[in-house]
Amino acid sequence: MSIDSKYREKISAFLGLEETAIGLFWKGRVGLYGLLQVMGVRPGDEVIIPAFTCVVVPNAIKYLGATPVYVDVNPDTYNMGPEEVEKHITSNTRVIIAQNTFGLSPNLDPFVALAHKHKLRLIEDCTHGFGGSYQGQPNGTVAEASFFSTQWNKPYSTGLGGITVCQDPQLARQIRNWEASLESPGFFKRNLLQAQLMARDHLLKPALYWQLLKLYRLLSAKGIITGSSSGGELEGIQMPADYLMQMSGIQKKRGLKALADWEANKAHRQKLAALYTEALSDLSVPLPGDTPYASHTYIKYPLLVRDRDYIFGEAEKERVPLGDWMLSPIHPVREGFEKWDYPYGKNPRAEFLSDHVINLQTDPGISLDVARRSAAFIRNHKNQLYRKEELPF
Repeated sequence: MSIDSKYREKISAFLGLEETAIGLFWKGRVGLYGLLQVMGVRPGDEVIIPAFTCVVVPNAIKYLGATPVYVDVNPDTYNMGPEEVEKHITSNTRVIIAQNTFGLSPNLDPFVALAHKHKLRLIEDCTHGFGGSYQGQPNGTVAEASFFSTQWNKPYSTGLGGITVCQDPQLARQIRNWEASLESPGFFKRNLLQAQLMARDHLLKPALYWQLLKLYRLLSAKGIITGSSSGGELEGIQMPADYLMQMSGIQKKRGLKALADWEANKAHRQKLAALYTEALSDLSVPLPGDTPYASHTYIKYPLLVRDRDYIFGEAEKERVPLGDWMLSPIHPVREGFEKWDYPYGKNPRAEFLSDHVINLQTDPGISLDVARRSAAFIRNHKNQLYRKEELPF
């Protein structure tokens, strides 16, 4: 059996789906672009997304000539609510994208009902949500279609990578045919990815966290290494020349190993999340994950602080590996929001969250001792934490 067939078989079995439901791509955003394209999104159409997302989501929409429509999010879930979504539906709306944020599964049933009511397509953005579940179903198998990212820091990682899932057989055939039309990554990209995977395995330690994070972001933005986003994706809305590619064999091989290790990975993340919750539960601050409808994977453990720059500075001094995810309504863009049709000032909850969120780490490389030290660091700076009653909404 080829590595491609073996990987498709294993990943589809993990999700409880037929192998034909799965598409495999160089990055998750490529899968999103493909889903929107085969769903018929065209210039002039609108796609509703949360106003607390990654820039690659509106990029995929803009590359098709369509318009992203941003909906403010709720501070308890970091996701938009269906009532707010419905207010933004127009005659030009074609797709709603419901997002899993920080590994916190969204409440999907209302979105499914809303899409059915208005005859719209529904995509679940599972880039943060691999391995979690909603109402007992694996994340990514509830909406009509979904896409996963398996990039470096995702719960389940192939270095880079993306997976699409389609419940409708016709849509699944279309995305598989589209995948087959794409080029495979070339020799240089494959070998650069392999070298980066080896370096990550051997160099990424908590003690080197801050230095390596800064180096990675710099080299990625300049296009020197194969990072999450290229410089072009962060500067404008023109599709990069090497954007549309299939998943490579290196990624599939890595994915098989990650699947074999998954249960231990998930258990570790949930254990650290429980540790953080227990350590901070007496502080009356907003804590993530208290939802009866889902089992979360906790790619990160988000908290809200008053002065984030101060907290990051103190964490670096004390070698506490805090995460800096979602520092913008369309992370990591910090200016020129109009390029992505983002109306800055119109989504106050999302903008507040992006100005004040920090993330405790849950990665397998974070030991219980490091997690306890991280929780102690937060408790030592508890006056920096926002309490529930202090949130300005």
